[in-house]
Amino acid sequence: MYIRREKGPVFVTMPDGSKLSRSDLPDRKTTRWVARRKAAVVNAVNAGLISEKEACEMYQLSEEELQSWRDALMTHGAGALRATSLQKYRQL
Repeated sequence: MYIRREKGPVFVTMPDGSKLSRSDLPDRKTTRWVARRKAAVVNAVNAGLISEKEACEMYQLSEEELQSWRDALMTHGAGALRATSLQKYRQL
């Protein structure tokens, strides 16, 4: 039996001490993006679990969309990733 091994680290330790692994990431077929799933992808990219390019390919995201998620999370926290909060946190 052959087990396919993903490239990169198996898990990373987050600043709060928790561990994030590839199994914690949303399914590749995700179409409904809630704030929790967006935050998981952004945290995985920021921690080096997956690369930006890999995240964009896995989830069919544009680089601009991923960057907007990263900016919103860094600037305003996870609440800014909610679709209903988009106008509240949008920069004019």
